[in-house]
Amino acid sequence: MPKDFIVAIELGSSKMTGIAGRKNLDGSIQVLACVKEDSSTFIRKGVVYNIDKTALCLTTIINKLEKQLKSTIKQVYVGVGGQSIRSIRNVIAKDMPGEDVVSQDMVVELMDANRSVVYPDQEILDAAVQEYKVDSQYQLDPVGIQCAHIEGNFLNILQRKAFYKNLNKCFETAGINIAELYLAPLALADSVLTEAERRSGCALVDMGADTTTVSVYSKNILRHLAVIPLGSNNITKDIASLQMEESDAERMKLKYATAYTENNDIDNNMKYSIDAERQVETRKFIEIVEGRLEEIIANVWCQVPDDYCDKLLGGIILTGGGSNMRDIEKAFQNYTHIDKIRIAKFVTQTITSTVSDINAHDGTMNTVLGLLAKGDINCAGQDIDINGDLFATQKPSYGDTTIEQRRARQAAETPAGVIRTAEEKRQAEEEARQKKAEEERQAREKAEAEARRLAEERRQNSIFNKFGRWLKNAATEIVKEEE
Repeated sequence: MPKDFIVAIELGSSKMTGIAGRKNLDGSIQVLACVKEDSSTFIRKGVVYNIDKTALCLTTIINKLEKQLKSTIKQVYVGVGGQSIRSIRNVIAKDMPGEDVVSQDMVVELMDANRSVVYPDQEILDAAVQEYKVDSQYQLDPVGIQCAHIEGNFLNILQRKAFYKNLNKCFETAGINIAELYLAPLALADSVLTEAERRSGCALVDMGADTTTVSVYSKNILRHLAVIPLGSNNITKDIASLQMEESDAERMKLKYATAYTENNDIDNNMKYSIDAERQVETRKFIEIVEGRLEEIIANVWCQVPDDYCDKLLGGIILTGGGSNMRDIEKAFQNYTHIDKIRIAKFVTQTITSTVSDINAHDGTMNTVLGLLAKGDINCAGQDIDINGDLFATQKPSYGDTTIEQRRARQAAETPAGVIRTAEEKRQAEEEARQKKAEEERQAREKAEAEARRLAEERRQNSIFNKFGRWLKNAATEIVKEEE
């Protein structure tokens, strides 16, 4: 019986996670395998800095997953996030010749024009359509509307080109095929936000180890996305400044740290134990934790556009490992004055699993589960005989065209949240080049045919041709008269 499962990989700052699962007919997901590896030495702020070490870690994860699944893995879904990801608004306008009806081709033309905008050293990962301004009215779908002017409002999501290239390069080095690259913050949002929250307006805050990601939604549309280079590790490092190892600081953070403490509740005579011999003053510890956390919250709130600060009827939704700190809701309420704070401990999909990390429901697995939910291409390869020769199983190589893949999509065809891989971009560029060459050939042949027609017409209308035709006609008449 052929196997059918989906594999997703999340490249986090503290750990790299690989997960395999099967989608059931009722929409639930059964997790079949899960592997975690430390990534703190080669992934910083959510982006790849050491390609070789990342490739080696990816290979380790795939091998461990294959051992659990007893099957090779043909391809994987990958989440893209981390430092330097940001969004920027852009408007593309088009004047209509007269009052024409907007067609789908016109909309695609606006999208292509937006995608062709060049940002120095930045790669457009995705372009979220905000709305279209048709004359003076805003529309989500302008096709079929008559107008004299149309504007496309887009939210372009950017990342540094070097980071994008490094990510693709490490998978190529590891020989792992990418089924699809997906924007991790969007996959997370689709899995933890309710439709009511997205529609009424909300801010999703994913508090990770080295970064905090802020996604703002309103009317079911992504309005802003930014990654702040601050996370829970910064709190650990601040605690370590109290003359202790980071491992001790992390342990104390998990044991004692509270996001918000009333001043009257602090006991000035109380001390927290670092180890059997050393202690730290409670007030100093609390001030360090709350000081750094307040900086993170301030940066989060700065990322919410002014247009939406007073329109977050869905409130603020916290997730990620950092959201587990005690009284984190009070800290956000105190600074933002938003009363509606929710902690998303788990995804909205029904997940069945025997993995303790997943069943912990602590928000740390939400992103990779969101990526798993996005998968729709079978990632299973050949069965592995654990009693036979493991090396006899032929693994697919990077870029293997025999595996199940989609056609290389052009920019306007790419669904929201999906990022074209470097290989897919090369294929799409080659298709576009061939299409352009064919159009130029047809245009050239048409121009040459038109030139021949005009030349023949000029020849027919020349004075010599006219005189020749007159002589021929005159001779014909003379012959008829003689007969």
